[in-house]
Amino acid sequence: MNEHALFHRPESEYAYAISQNEVTLRLRLDRGDAIDAVYVVYGGKYEFYGKQSRQAMELRFVDRLFAYYETTLRLKDVRLTYVFEIVEHGKAWTFSEDGLGESYDYHLNFYNCFQFPYINESSIISKVSYLQNSVFYEVFVDRFARGDYQKDDSYINMKWGGKPTPKSFAGGDLEGIISKIPYLRKLGVNGIYLTPIFSSVSNHKYDISDYYQIDRQFGTEETLHRLVETAHQAGMKVLLDAVFNHVSENHPFFQDVKKNGERSPYFHYFKRRNGAFECFSVCKYMPKWDTDNHAVQDYLIGIGKHYIQEFDIDGWRLDVSDEVSHPFWKRFRRETKALGKDIALIGENWHNAHPALEGDEFDSIMNYAFTKALLDFLAFDTLDEKGLSERLNGLLARNAEPINQMMLNLLDSHDTNRFYSEIRKDMDRYLVALAILFFYEGVPCLYYGDEALMEGGYDPDSRRGFRPDTKNEAFSLIRFLSRMRKRGDFASARFLMSSSDGLLLLERRGTKADYVLAVHKGPGEVAYEAKEVLWSAHYRENRLGSFGFVVDRRRK
Repeated sequence: MNEHALFHRPESEYAYAISQNEVTLRLRLDRGDAIDAVYVVYGGKYEFYGKQSRQAMELRFVDRLFAYYETTLRLKDVRLTYVFEIVEHGKAWTFSEDGLGESYDYHLNFYNCFQFPYINESSIISKVSYLQNSVFYEVFVDRFARGDYQKDDSYINMKWGGKPTPKSFAGGDLEGIISKIPYLRKLGVNGIYLTPIFSSVSNHKYDISDYYQIDRQFGTEETLHRLVETAHQAGMKVLLDAVFNHVSENHPFFQDVKKNGERSPYFHYFKRRNGAFECFSVCKYMPKWDTDNHAVQDYLIGIGKHYIQEFDIDGWRLDVSDEVSHPFWKRFRRETKALGKDIALIGENWHNAHPALEGDEFDSIMNYAFTKALLDFLAFDTLDEKGLSERLNGLLARNAEPINQMMLNLLDSHDTNRFYSEIRKDMDRYLVALAILFFYEGVPCLYYGDEALMEGGYDPDSRRGFRPDTKNEAFSLIRFLSRMRKRGDFASARFLMSSSDGLLLLERRGTKADYVLAVHKGPGEVAYEAKEVLWSAHYRENRLGSFGFVVDRRRK
């Protein structure tokens, strides 16, 4: 057994509470070890030496280097102590805080056992109830749809469908989104995430000059009320975009600083380094808030609470969240979650965000690591079925299961090239990508026009005017997958992912049925025997062709 690979850490993604009396445990081993079985031996903190229980652990993930075993314990005594028993070639070993040993003295366990000392309410990783059954749709507001033709449109300088520039305005607005609610419902969407809608001089509105003002290009406070109400009536949730890392130089606070310098009461609201104000990226016109400043926290958290209380929104997407201080996000979570509404907080972190995903900051993040894995598999051809399985399993091993179930998985966004363009408009590859997006653990998020085969390069080209297309295969597949995700037995099923003999297998193991997505990238054909075909591409006579897949239901 490779001792270097053995790893467990209490009160982390390797040991976390999911209820008042349930703890999930995870143990990492070398994927090449010849393991017969893995058990957790556990008991109450004050009686473990004389009374132990034993429960088998399941092989949950396999990535490029490691195998991860998991189990969930239901406890009578929530003061948990435990060690692991690993059986290799018929021989049992014990793994404790002292490491791997051939024997273990339970009478001295208080020195070296693992423990989850107590399940406090704050220890429990809670889930946003609606996320697991959601299909989200990101709307870049200026480019999705125009509904208000009475507004002053003198600012519009781009024909709908034209090639955008950084300073293009096409005229999309909140009325346009309201008009598209029936279309989104037909597609199967039940969650909408809007890019910023607050007062700003730009088309993207990420440089906000007034957080309490709906930008007049988009509508009014009354329009936002109607949008949220219309969405809710259609069974859809609405997330707004919280830009709390930085602000426009036109914001009154920063204007006061520019006028009065250190005499301004807002001088210390903004981060300074080497005598200059810091900013977002290299954008000097977007000064950076000092989110460690308590007065700044009061101001920004007040904005977050205002739109939940006054407009009944269902959560926030948190822009550039990895550059904002952890104490700010912890406080933001406490105060917004205390409003008595099931609020989702989804960070824009492009990398491993585990420090913010321990249950006291974000519910999840925009999962760009998933995006990159799908690009490597389908656009850049640097991963095969085995490589993709290992990569995506590795992502799941980063975080606790409740967090994984809330991850916002996406193929593209306003900040990336269009996925359809990246795969050279290959429909076979695109349908495979959509099938994996909807089957993988987490929440699928479409970027407006994904269902309409919209093309585009990097920003701003990924922000073209929306043109619907409901007659293509992608639209039909999304409708089918959206309906399937909302089935209770699918959404609550246990997710497993593996590869074998040229097959990528994504499984949802439920109580009444198992659902399997079998994918073959190629070349050539591989054998796969489906039990009940719900959808397929390049599948016939129990053979999957290149870039073929089958959605298979296995009733119990």
